[in-house]
Amino acid sequence: MPLFMDVHNVPGVKAEDVANAHQEDLRVQGEHGVDYKSYWVDEANGKIFCLVDAPDAEAANTVHREAHGLVADSIYRVEEGA
Repeated sequence: MPLFMDVHNVPGVKAEDVANAHQEDLRVQGEHGVDYKSYWVDEANGKIFCLVDAPDAEAANTVHREAHGLVADSIYRVEEGA
């Protein structure tokens, strides 16, 4: 399955809020054949990064939309390095 990194621009973001949103992603992801692997938060710059296995970028964003409404600003298809 393709691997994606998505980026959210959220000024004022708090790590605790992202942790809660990630739990909601995990709750919904199976309905869409998606597997959110991990996420990172940069509170100082208002950025969230999510690593996800998904059939396509839209499926990844659909999980975010249904889980909490915070869709990504950008989604990149990536390949894991050695």
